[in-house]
Amino acid sequence: MSPKASSENGIEGNDEREVQSQDSEEDEDEDEQEEGDEEEEDEPRLKYQRMGGSVPLLLSSDAASCIAVAERMIALGTHDGAVHILDFLGNQVKEFPAHIATVNDISFDLEGEYIGSCSDDGSVVINGLFTDERMKFEYHRPMKAIAIDPYYGRKSSRRFVAGGLAGHLYLNTKKWIGYRDQVLHSGEGPIHAVKWRRSLIAWANDAGVKVYDIANDQRITYIERPRGSPRPELLLPHLVWQDDTFLVIGWGTSVKIASIKTDQNNDTNGAYRHITMSSMNQVDIVASFQTSYYISGISPFGDSLVVLAYIPGEEDGEKEFSSSIPSCQGNAQRPEVRVVTWNNDELATDALPVHGFEHYKAKDYSLAHAPFSGSSYAGGQWTAGDEPLYYILSPKDVVIAKPRDAEDHISWLLQHGWHEKALAAVEAGQGRSELLDEVGSRYLDHLIVERKYAEAASLCPKLLRGSASAWERWVFHFAHLRQLPVLVPYIPTENPRLRDTAYEVALVALATSPSFHKDLLFTVKSWPPVIYSTLPVISAVEPQLNTSSVTDALKEALAELYVIDAQYEKAFALYADLMKPDLFDFIEKHNLHDATREKVVQLLMIDCKRAVPLLIQHRDLITPSEVVSQLLDSTSSSDSRYLLHLYLQSLFETNPHTGRDFHDMQVELYADYDPKMLLPFLRSSQHYTLEKAYEICVRRDLLREQVFILGRMGNSKQALAVIINKLGDIEEALEFVSTQQDDELWEELIRQCLHKPEMVGVLLEHTVGNLDPLYIVNIVPNGLEIPRLRDHLVKIITDYRTETSLRHGCNDILKADCVNLLIKYYKEARRAICLSNEDAEARVKRDDNRASQFSERGPSMKTMGVKSKTRAGGRCCVCFDSFSIQNVSVIVFFCCHAYHLTCLEDSTHSVNGEGPAPSRDSVSYYGYENGDAEDDEEDENEGTSSGVPRMRCILCTTAAG
Repeated sequence: MSPKASSENGIEGNDEREVQSQDSEEDEDEDEQEEGDEEEEDEPRLKYQRMGGSVPLLLSSDAASCIAVAERMIALGTHDGAVHILDFLGNQVKEFPAHIATVNDISFDLEGEYIGSCSDDGSVVINGLFTDERMKFEYHRPMKAIAIDPYYGRKSSRRFVAGGLAGHLYLNTKKWIGYRDQVLHSGEGPIHAVKWRRSLIAWANDAGVKVYDIANDQRITYIERPRGSPRPELLLPHLVWQDDTFLVIGWGTSVKIASIKTDQNNDTNGAYRHITMSSMNQVDIVASFQTSYYISGISPFGDSLVVLAYIPGEEDGEKEFSSSIPSCQGNAQRPEVRVVTWNNDELATDALPVHGFEHYKAKDYSLAHAPFSGSSYAGGQWTAGDEPLYYILSPKDVVIAKPRDAEDHISWLLQHGWHEKALAAVEAGQGRSELLDEVGSRYLDHLIVERKYAEAASLCPKLLRGSASAWERWVFHFAHLRQLPVLVPYIPTENPRLRDTAYEVALVALATSPSFHKDLLFTVKSWPPVIYSTLPVISAVEPQLNTSSVTDALKEALAELYVIDAQYEKAFALYADLMKPDLFDFIEKHNLHDATREKVVQLLMIDCKRAVPLLIQHRDLITPSEVVSQLLDSTSSSDSRYLLHLYLQSLFETNPHTGRDFHDMQVELYADYDPKMLLPFLRSSQHYTLEKAYEICVRRDLLREQVFILGRMGNSKQALAVIINKLGDIEEALEFVSTQQDDELWEELIRQCLHKPEMVGVLLEHTVGNLDPLYIVNIVPNGLEIPRLRDHLVKIITDYRTETSLRHGCNDILKADCVNLLIKYYKEARRAICLSNEDAEARVKRDDNRASQFSERGPSMKTMGVKSKTRAGGRCCVCFDSFSIQNVSVIVFFCCHAYHLTCLEDSTHSVNGEGPAPSRDSVSYYGYENGDAEDDEEDENEGTSSGVPRMRCILCTTAAG
């Protein structure tokens, strides 16, 4: 039953081979499967080979009658009386024309140097294989069995035992005077078989099997002939020594195994040591069973037995054995080789295709085996070099059977489809290491046929190992079957490293189906970039970006390929579409700020906290208009508007004028996402349209913002109405009216508050300093109940008293300041200034220095401008001459009277009646001294202390002192 394709084992539906429908065969397949389970074939224990060499030619004109196997050769007896010595390949080495009739039995010594044979012509012949030694003994009756001493070549006694139809078992020994026969037994019918092992001789006659100890010269045991068995001359008994202890007897349909425990030992030269009769041998039948077939030969097989079975027909019985002539009817079955345990448990059964088997009887077959150590069989396999060989003889054929080795076991497993067991056997070290390649290849082929692609792929690392050529062959084979994606995870990247093409084909195969795009991404990330070329893969992947099969994993894989190929801008575009969190690090690493121009929305959606500073920092590359345009065009309107708000807010905080074109938009964004910050924005910005902003605030019911905008628009009354009617905050209304400095607005406030008694009281409290409370009280309608009026009036009176007290204090302070300033002015006005020509330059310098040191003395700096304002039009008030006529110093007073110095001195002395005028230096000194006294006493002291009288204006009493 061919397996169905399964998605678990590969890509379902992509195999190019035709999938046949099996619905109509399900019942039949189930029946066949049940029958197959019942008749499960056991693995054979032996393998067979027909002997070639000289054997086909020898038996073409003759027929084989018996066979014996030594350690180094094979002896084949024929019906023509010849004994042929063959090697193990069947090539003839020697030929002994020993007899003139059928050779019935052949025996080798232990060393394989001598061979004995017996024949129906009544003779026994001993031949040396490596010498010309030959001895022939005549017994005048057909001899059926012979066994020469195992140590025949070592001993001078040259012993052998033989027997035949005469019923005597002869022991032939070489004496001083020649060879002498000793009859060991007689009187129980013909001797049919004899075997010699060490000192023990076992033979079979019509009565049964007897064992004789030649070392003690005594018979050890007697084993009775199985009841109901055919007569011995028709179906011969078979005796085999498994080792020195066990004797295997196969007779008719009965098998017995006797254990003979003896205390005899032999020296190194083969001589036996005699022990007393008290040390008796012990014989036990350790195994016995009946078979359903006739035994044509038996041999040990380790701890088991190999039996050459003859299967009798339905009418077989004594009639089958009535004639020794081959049947002409040709209805016999194939002989079988069966491996059984001592409990008759069959381990294996093989039918042999022997030439002419249809015409042969049970006694026409025989079985011989090469000497081996019976303990070498363990664990189901023979140790190397210790395998026994079995030879199945028929008249025209010799078939060699030997235990199957590990390679045979593996081959049998492969033939029966048990590839996994075969692989396990190879991995366990059974067989040559080269078998792994063969087993692996056949196992993979089997899995491919069974459509178990995933299982086949998982076994590739184990089966293909380090063979780059094998890996490449299977990569392309999977690609041909369109199953390469299941193999990709197992493809090695080193030890071995494949050709670039193999890796590129694998990556392209992963890109063909959306179900493998994640595997493509993982593979691109995990494979070293040096093992393949990215360009062929990119060329194969790029066209899929515009198809419906594109996935995020495919985009990311392509982006990784772009990075490997140093196409960072293309990689950035894909990463941005995929919203990769580490995109900002990628931008900084590869300096991709220019590439961000088209991916503003993606950057903001990935991480607005990092994207906004980035866009503002590089606003020379990405202008605010570009950012706003992309956000407005974004399909995700809600998210994009919020991101736009964050961007414009940060831009405004950085530079209020950079985004002035978007302040109208920003008003609406603030109203939607951050209403608390709208009022500060309205106060800070001058670039938004008041009407639009007001409409937005009205729609959002933002009252304080409406008040601010109405106030800026000049509509104070409406703003006041909003405060009073909607906000109901009289204190804010008072603050608003106070900032407007509009009396009509106060009237409006009072008018609107009269309708709300609770506001009248508050209004009365806050009018102190702004309005007369009596004015408000007078216009309040009679009967209007004002809450807490008494408290409000008390507070008004208290505030009024406080205000009055403050005003009086302020007035006192102002009066005191005025008096002090007038006194200071008076003192300054009393001082004259001398404008002497000779001292002009020095005086200017002194005035500048004095002005810098005494900046508070402002009047002294203004004297230079007084000349143009002097009364009498720039003439001396005494002589009325122009100041420009006489080259005399001029004295100017703050009363705007000017005098020539000489005229003033003369007039002053004439008025006072004093002596001559003071010197020019003295006048110049006093005139320059502008005085800094604090009071009149200081002025008098200053004047009298120098002994020079003070100069005074003679026309103006303001200068009188």
